[in-house]
Amino acid sequence: MNDYTISDISIGMKESFFVSITDSMMHKFLDITSDENPLHLNEDFARQRGFNNKVVYGMLTASMISTLGGCYLPGRNCLIQGIEIKFVKPVYVGDVLEVIGEVSNVDYDLRYLEIKVTIKNQNDQKVLRGLLRTGVIDA
Repeated sequence: MNDYTISDISIGMKESFFVSITDSMMHKFLDITSDENPLHLNEDFARQRGFNNKVVYGMLTASMISTLGGCYLPGRNCLIQGIEIKFVKPVYVGDVLEVIGEVSNVDYDLRYLEIKVTIKNQNDQKVLRGLLRTGVIDA
């Protein structure tokens, strides 16, 4: 886990990590949310609607933004204030995602960051883009 303070951060700074999407993650997300949409649970239903397989919950993919902020950039001193997301392509179980954050704005007085977020699959295809707004709560 990173421990960046506001003075450590500058525009253009980047952090990233990889995550493999598993069936177990899907089941845990279902248990937490009770989202029983068959697009996420039924392979035949998803294929009939033009997808390659069951579609991973978009918010499961987006939840990796919390990991980006809380563990990587800025890390332990993160207090998320807002997130904007755009789902670009579907994600499937077995996909390996790269979650990338790049600082696009810093307000040192307000201890505030904006981080451009990109999530790509193993084929280097963008599956999500977004903006993370966070405070940095270091002493």
